[in-house]
Amino acid sequence: MCPRECAGCIAVSLFPVIFFCVVANLLLFFPNWSLVYIQEQHLTVEVLYLGGAVGGGFLVLFPAMHFLAISKKQYCGERCGMCLSVLFALISVLGATYCFGISALGLIYGPFCQHSQGSRDLKWGRPFEDNLTEFGPGSYLFNQTLWSQCIEPKNIVLFNLVLFTVQLGSSAIEVFLCFIQMINGLVGCICGERRRPQR
Repeated sequence: MCPRECAGCIAVSLFPVIFFCVVANLLLFFPNWSLVYIQEQHLTVEVLYLGGAVGGGFLVLFPAMHFLAISKKQYCGERCGMCLSVLFALISVLGATYCFGISALGLIYGPFCQHSQGSRDLKWGRPFEDNLTEFGPGSYLFNQTLWSQCIEPKNIVLFNLVLFTVQLGSSAIEVFLCFIQMINGLVGCICGERRRPQR
């Protein structure tokens, strides 16, 4: 497989992963499928930073479109296009890394919810934020009995876990694929334009 064809395969592989990142990020704005939490500003900063929509979405989408475009050229390795794809792949890696970092923070700090901690008064906040050093059985990530601390929105802990995990996994795949494209682009840039053999 020549660098041009490899770029096309990477682009096609990136599109569904980009879709998952963007959709997961957008869904995080609507716990319980309600607009109330946006209006009352009961969302975490990790949702508002748009890691999935911007980092894993648009910053990867346009480079992926470039990868697909250079795969349709007539030559097996167009030097200018392949060299440019290295820069685009680097932008994609940075965007996907941003998404990965924001998603990891969203998982570590936990959701923003209405909760009570030993008092009768309910308050909005992040009840799991104080236990950041506990990543064993004491962490809310591994102890489902702690999830009941969040009263509203209903099932917000599972909601956040699933969607941030989707973003985390998708952005990790994007980093891997775009790193491959950086290497592929360098190979295409060095090899130059080689015509396919006539059949």
